[in-house]
Amino acid sequence: MSELDGLRALITGGASGIGAAIAAAFRAAGAAVVVLDVAPEPPAGLPDGAGYRCADITDDAAVRAAVASAAAELGGLDVLVNNAGIGTRGDVAQSTDGEWRQILDVNVIGTARVSRAAWPYLRESAHAAVVNTSSVAATTGLPQRAVYSASKGAVSALTRAMAADGLAEGIRVNAVNPGTADTPWVVRLLDAASDPDAERAALAARQPHGRLVTADEVAQVAVYLASPRAGSTTGAEFAVDGGLSHLRPRPRS
Repeated sequence: MSELDGLRALITGGASGIGAAIAAAFRAAGAAVVVLDVAPEPPAGLPDGAGYRCADITDDAAVRAAVASAAAELGGLDVLVNNAGIGTRGDVAQSTDGEWRQILDVNVIGTARVSRAAWPYLRESAHAAVVNTSSVAATTGLPQRAVYSASKGAVSALTRAMAADGLAEGIRVNAVNPGTADTPWVVRLLDAASDPDAERAALAARQPHGRLVTADEVAQVAVYLASPRAGSTTGAEFAVDGGLSHLRPRPRS
């Protein structure tokens, strides 16, 4: 049997990047999957057999309708992956009130909205699990990431609070904290740099293992956290960052 056989999963932000890798990994592990994303049409790379729902996670009514529709298609819900999120560059002096509102509305309140809509279905599952995508930015000070870092710190705190609340209801809640990953969002940031190749090299060198994280590496951790094999794991954060959050190796000669 595959690791997620018989489990029913909803994955937000699953149209590209880490979310798409999680959707593919879940399908490969045997889960029934519905992807929720803001794109009006299903992505070309949607895994075979996966469903799709379009919703803006800043719209509570749209979220509730999409989650209910996904649960109806799947016949219930065992796993929620809160992966949808956005980022921005800049320090606290440069950030605007509009950026703060937008990033927090998507990354933090959006995670809460989807979780709130999914919670009644998760209560009915014998293997309920929530996996939130946080970030190394939640635990490590990174330059030019003030608003994004604050939002992901809130996601990590929310993960622990949700896990505490979920104990009595049998709902496990954990987070995965990717380092800088090779995703379309990072590629767009690199393309905007004056020297994209130099910027990519700098980001790779910042991580102790010397390269960008792959989306599939993050996805495999999400599979484990969603699996009944992780039945005693809740309220935890799993770094997939090449050692950035904890290791301080000597510089390479």
